Amino acid sequence: MKNEQEKTIEETKAYIGVWVTADRHIRHELLPDNRYDEDRGSRKSAYQGSYKVTGNHIDYKDDTGFTADGEFRNGILYHAGMVLYKENKE
Repeated sequence: MKNEQEKTIEETKAYIGVWVTADRHIRHELLPDNRYDEDRGSRKSAYQGSYKVTGNHIDYKDDTGFTADGEFRNGILYHAGMVLYKENKE
């Protein structure tokens, strides 16, 4: 049996929630139903679509058909040249 540190983010579901850039310009919410909603600056829902997590990899397809991907490493999401951090609700 794997301990928590050995599990992929797919197994732990720790990807669900809000991810933000350090300057908070981009706010990327990964919803539990495999949909995402991304705000850019003051533009709410600038991008929306679906996603699939496999292991520590994420594939995106927005509602216009554009695709992108990313990787979760050490609690950080690297996506399309951006670095996003999980937002804490505390």
